[in-house]
Amino acid sequence: MDSEALSRLDRLIWVIVAMVAVVVITAPLMSHFQIGWDTFIAPALACTILSAGSRFYSRWRRDPRLASGLLCTAQVIAFAAVGAPLSYIAASANAPLWDHGLDMIDRALGLDWKGLLAWMNASPAIYALLRPIYLSLTLQMTTVVLCLAFSGRFLWLRVYTLAFIIAVLISIAVSAVLPAAGAWPYYGLAGADLQIVPAVSPSWPVFYGLRDGTFRLLVAVGSEGIITFPSVHAALAVIVVVTLWPIAIVRWVFLVLNAAMLAATPIDGSHYFVDVLAGIALALLSLLLAQSIAARVASPAPHAREIAQGAG
Repeated sequence: MDSEALSRLDRLIWVIVAMVAVVVITAPLMSHFQIGWDTFIAPALACTILSAGSRFYSRWRRDPRLASGLLCTAQVIAFAAVGAPLSYIAASANAPLWDHGLDMIDRALGLDWKGLLAWMNASPAIYALLRPIYLSLTLQMTTVVLCLAFSGRFLWLRVYTLAFIIAVLISIAVSAVLPAAGAWPYYGLAGADLQIVPAVSPSWPVFYGLRDGTFRLLVAVGSEGIITFPSVHAALAVIVVVTLWPIAIVRWVFLVLNAAMLAATPIDGSHYFVDVLAGIALALLSLLLAQSIAARVASPAPHAREIAQGAG
């Protein structure tokens, strides 16, 4: 693998992270937002240590697998830290809510969100199984980095990182124009309506506060997921499966895990079914864009074939 091709991709990823960071940092200059600097300390420290470790294993004690694994983990953490507050800025645009339209699409497709909720409440064992899988996304994303790095798929690892970044950026842009509160508040459900599934999400006060101006704090650690359409969980579930598919020993495990995650997303994520469908489409688009970008940046042609095959 041409180390210069990887370096070009890494520089591109860091440039994107830096551009998003600039938007977040300058937001208080043009609005009433404030930055919770203390929430950025842990991600910044982690990225510094990981990047230093990557540099060590790429220059002094050469181990390309460790070097790539450490660096790409730093990239994912760094983007997640600046991407979350960017979604807060997008929500503050306070565009009209689209919950009614999303609900209408679900109904037109013959999909019944309340029916799924009733089934979940009647099947507590299934809900108990699905909930930790829904919450496993961060662990899964870290596992993807390690699997790709230690299997030597260095170029494909950068495609995965780019696909993650593209999916999140597109979802943030869409959420600014087509915001939605989510199924739970739209249907007006409360704890009295339920048996097993919890009805209270800490993200809703933040979401509504961003819209009405009463919440204006940009945070990294402790940020809430406030994007309804498209579902970022659904998009990343598909990205994880596709990027790990070339590794036969783990592909079926992650396919089953993320099929379960897609099943859990409407209830646990307060998503309409159309959010999940849009998330799947977003994942495929992001992967195609990531492969195209990587093929151009990491030319010559042999690298393009490696990207297409998912091999590094």
